Amino acid sequence: MFRKAIALAIVCMFMFTTIVSAQVSPETTLIDKISTVEKTLYGNDQTGSLLERISKLETDLYGTATGGAIVTRVNSLYNGTLDSSGNAPSILTKVNGIEWELNHAVTSLPVKNRIENLETLVEGTPKTGAYNDRISKLAKLAFVSGTVAVADKVVAADTLVKIKLTTAIDSKTARVGDVVMYQVAEDVLVDGVLVLAKGSDGTGKVTKVSQAQNFGRDAKLEIDFASIKAIDGSIVTTFLGDKAKKETESMAMAAGASVAGLAILGPIGIVGGAFVKGKSIKIDEGAEMYIQTKLETVVHGVQAQAL
Repeated sequence: MFRKAIALAIVCMFMFTTIVSAQVSPETTLIDKISTVEKTLYGNDQTGSLLERISKLETDLYGTATGGAIVTRVNSLYNGTLDSSGNAPSILTKVNGIEWELNHAVTSLPVKNRIENLETLVEGTPKTGAYNDRISKLAKLAFVSGTVAVADKVVAADTLVKIKLTTAIDSKTARVGDVVMYQVAEDVLVDGVLVLAKGSDGTGKVTKVSQAQNFGRDAKLEIDFASIKAIDGSIVTTFLGDKAKKETESMAMAAGASVAGLAILGPIGIVGGAFVKGKSIKIDEGAEMYIQTKLETVVHGVQAQAL
């Protein structure tokens, strides 16, 4: 009888824990979404209660706070800012498209700062008002059609992407797990639609490091070029494959100089001699090379238009 009572108590505790977890999980998801939107717009999390943060976002984006269920309001903010599925481009896609059309490149600054910079560029000074209205006005100045036209395009697997490293790398100090940052160095378009914009961020990490040693053994450095951001903010997986290696080698030969990729792919020549120390690998910030897309990916691209 006692054992049955204990078993029943454990079951009840499990059920209670499950119920509490089910109640907490959606709230955590909502907070994560709000945090993502805030970082996209302002660059960091904001302070205040959840309702205060929601109201601030709505006011900044659309000019007024709305009522209704919290879940609905958060999802609306999240989707309106980041989700470009369907016919309507997200806030992020619009800003990316306008910035690219005016500057021929995008930046990773918060949306707030980018709007202000674009307004300064075209009108001489930052404006005030709801972000959505200000973006619409900038679109009319940037695009012939007055709007940011978008279209879904398939980025094929093994599409070449020229990149520029924004993190200097040295085999003497590099460690496995170190983050390697880079940017798209040249636009990638599919049927006249921009899918990867110059300046878009990419992130990778060091996966293997071997120091230069005696007997002419050169240092080895392997990097996982994991992903880059598309024009709609989605993630495109990338890697250093054979196609990218060949293109990098061709670029280096045409330029008559070594580039980042050659150091990562391996030394051009072999240093011999039993008492000769091998070469270390040092890649400066700004070095260029090629990577390639890993999978076929659908991107909500921006229709390139001339002013």
